[in-house]
Amino acid sequence: MKTNFPLPRLSVLATVILLAAPVSAQITNQEYAERREALAAQLEEGLVLAVGSAAPPQDYIPFHQNSPFRYLTGFTEPDAALVMEVREGRIAWETLLVNPRDPATETWEGYRVGPEGAREATGIEGRSVEELGHVMDSLLAATEVQELQVVGAYDPDAAIRNDVTQRVEALVRGHDGLQVSTAPNPYLTTLRGVKSEAELELLRKTTAITVEAHRQMMQAVQPGMNEFEIQALVEYTFRRYGSERPAFASIVGSGPNSTILHYNQNDRFMADGDVLLVDIGAGYGGYAADITRTVPVNGTFSEAQREIYELVLEAQAAAEAMARPGVHFGQMAQAAADVLARGLTELGLIEAPDATFEGENGQEIPQLRLFYMHGLGHGIGLDVHDPWPPILEPGVAFTIEPGVYVRPNLFDEVIPDTPRNRELMEAIRPAYERYVNIGVRIEDDYIVTEDGLEWISPAPRQVADIEALMAQPWDGPAERDPEWMEWYRQMR
Repeated sequence: MKTNFPLPRLSVLATVILLAAPVSAQITNQEYAERREALAAQLEEGLVLAVGSAAPPQDYIPFHQNSPFRYLTGFTEPDAALVMEVREGRIAWETLLVNPRDPATETWEGYRVGPEGAREATGIEGRSVEELGHVMDSLLAATEVQELQVVGAYDPDAAIRNDVTQRVEALVRGHDGLQVSTAPNPYLTTLRGVKSEAELELLRKTTAITVEAHRQMMQAVQPGMNEFEIQALVEYTFRRYGSERPAFASIVGSGPNSTILHYNQNDRFMADGDVLLVDIGAGYGGYAADITRTVPVNGTFSEAQREIYELVLEAQAAAEAMARPGVHFGQMAQAAADVLARGLTELGLIEAPDATFEGENGQEIPQLRLFYMHGLGHGIGLDVHDPWPPILEPGVAFTIEPGVYVRPNLFDEVIPDTPRNRELMEAIRPAYERYVNIGVRIEDDYIVTEDGLEWISPAPRQVADIEALMAQPWDGPAERDPEWMEWYRQMR
């Protein structure tokens, strides 16, 4: 497995920047055009509509473009739409409809490229989005195919219709007999599963920023701090290094909160003897990192914390060792689960690797699921849970994130009260009381290469390395590497 670890402070970020080739990792208009052509080749015939996200109801709310539209166009202004006419597997005609220039509106909301600047910005002919209804009417009148193929989150059956669905329904109103399908979406999912070199460079950069945030967290945390102080430091570090936003709600959970999988209230004061689970990801160039580290708040793992931590680390290593082209991710997940099941048995938290407990309806559920409730990992890309193929191949980017969570409500609310389950609870009670309120997740980001795996998130994860970094004094955010600022100027 390729790594850049161990490395001195900040060199992970600097190395990613300085070794980037070309200097700009921006995705070119040519690559976006190739993506649209690849989609057209799969669709063969039809009228295709991709709808960008709508502007927020107030102009002071942050806007974020939906990922299918951004993947096909790279366009990040609101209210846009892409229309393509596909014939014999090729794009016969396409146009990008965007908000028109309006100096009065732009005074409040920012500069627009307008239809006049759309071609230079994206390589696609531009029109005003005010013409979208007319364009659709003309195309539908000129074709015998009465089907509109929509890219993205079109879902008319949802209880609450999203902005894409609302805009599509408004467009097709009055076209009796017109069928609306999401036929392009499975093909788009396949295309997004394998990343280009430009995408992989953006992923390396966003993970490097996230690694630096984890390093800052490890040095700063101490008993008596509130979780929100760590969240503030993490997200400050993201923005300081050019991330446009967190890729998802930052998870900063201490003590009992470390056992809540997607906890993000981040408002508990941390105590000496707690563990702190930090699951974070910067968003850079539209691409999402997702890295989790679990650390002792006081800087030194207790014996019980270390036992859980090293079990989770062993499970991650088992999955890593299997990762290479041609391997099904399910095989990796099973390898990690086997390690966790054996380890939890040795710790006394479950009765045997294959032991079960009784569910609400009497079904037999693996006892492992009492402490490991989620899957091993997921794809990463424009979305933090991005499409990816189940069988690994070069260019696939993904996470591995095993965990063990000893919840404080396990006996009271999680395990159904049955005679068999009461026997189980009595058998594991001593171990449970030893490990309760310890939640450990270790999550890293990877890229599949031709001959194996590249680990792109080298934040400290060995016990000795974490404790050594936490022992270093923290006097505030580290001085920013000057090479980074020069690189960022060139990117802009």
